[in-house]
Amino acid sequence: MWFKNLRVYRLTREFALTAEKLNELLEPGAFVPCGSQDAARYGWVPPLGRHGSELVHAANGYLMVCAKKQEKVLPAAVVNEKVEEMAQAISENEARQVGRKERQNLKDEVLLEMRPKAFAKSRLQYAYIAPKDGWLVVDASSASAAEELLENLREAISSLAVVPLSAKNIPQQAMTHWLTAPEAPHHFEFGHEAELRDPKDSGSVIRCKNQDLCAEEIHNHLVAGLQVHKLGLVWRGGIEFIVDDQLALKRVKFGDELIEKADGADTANAAQRFDADFSVMTLEISALLRDLLTAFGGANTEGANVDEMVARASRGEAEQRAAEVDEVVF
Repeated sequence: MWFKNLRVYRLTREFALTAEKLNELLEPGAFVPCGSQDAARYGWVPPLGRHGSELVHAANGYLMVCAKKQEKVLPAAVVNEKVEEMAQAISENEARQVGRKERQNLKDEVLLEMRPKAFAKSRLQYAYIAPKDGWLVVDASSASAAEELLENLREAISSLAVVPLSAKNIPQQAMTHWLTAPEAPHHFEFGHEAELRDPKDSGSVIRCKNQDLCAEEIHNHLVAGLQVHKLGLVWRGGIEFIVDDQLALKRVKFGDELIEKADGADTANAAQRFDADFSVMTLEISALLRDLLTAFGGANTEGANVDEMVARASRGEAEQRAAEVDEVVF
């Protein structure tokens, strides 16, 4: 349950729903597995899994939800091979070439035939709402995955006024300044990973892993004009992560002391253990985000508008679709 990625959104209006009311609104969209001809299914499941029945888990004023997405998946090579066999048979039997449109129709037939036998791939997507902090935090490695959860949550409760969290200072400029100094912001230490980009050439990228970020060679790249777009940081010695130029936190690792703090709670069952983990995690993340925003000059309360957020999500989805070359998801 410990989040591995943090995509943070700012609530632009007060979130007034109680856990009970939110649970009631999510129930019509509870997850139902894919049928034989379903391409995909998306719905809400209990955050506690088999140990719980409620679709909302509340602790210390934080509200956690969990969505499940199930997709029927076939390897692209299998589909293409079957289509090629059918096209070859038509060419031989009718002495003609099979055009692009007809090939697409053949592909649709193949998918329709194979869909009932296809494997179903599922993933869980966790998020929590922090009404007092004014944040909504999604455990998602990509913007498109986070936006999918937000879209479904928005549909369930009719209205969800959020925008991506942004800071007053431009992140890449701030991170470049820290590393050039080199001096990490208060409460933070440099990690061992960074990504440098040339603002004049988007294709010029230097990725540093397991490196001393204060080394002279990295300093020389910064002096030459490269900017930091991703930076490894350690917060108060307890949480390691990579922050990027969109203020998304990736590969978040909670230290042993924090895990032991949750383990030390008096818990009698799985539900209480989950509650202890959730309480420790949310309190630590809230403190981390406050310090991180301070390091970036404070939160930008004007931020991006909803239209910009939707456009950004669309761009992210397009990039994700372009990268899917090894399998067909239908």
